Amino acid sequence: MEENENIITLVDEEGQEQDFEVIMTMDVEGQEYAILAALDEGEDADAYIFKIIKDGEEEYTLVAVEDDEEYENVAAAYEAIANEEDMQ
Repeated sequence: MEENENIITLVDEEGQEQDFEVIMTMDVEGQEYAILAALDEGEDADAYIFKIIKDGEEEYTLVAVEDDEEYENVAAAYEAIANEEDMQ
C-alpha cells in the first residue's frame, strides 16, 4: 500500500478509527485549522474543520470546532479559497 502523507487516521469517542485526507491547512485570525475529508465518503464527501493545537515542535492535536461563529468564519475562508482555485 502506498504511503500518503496527506492521509491521517482519527479515533472517535467510541474508539473507531477513520481515515481522512488533509485537503488543506489554513490560518484564520491567527489560529491554524485543518480541512479534512473522510476517505470512505468518496468524491462528494463533506469537509470537516478542525482547529490545530500544537503540542510541541512536530506534535499537534486536532480539535473539533464547536463555536458556531468560529466555524462559520473558517468555512467562509475555505469557500473563498476553493472558489478562487475553481476560477483559475
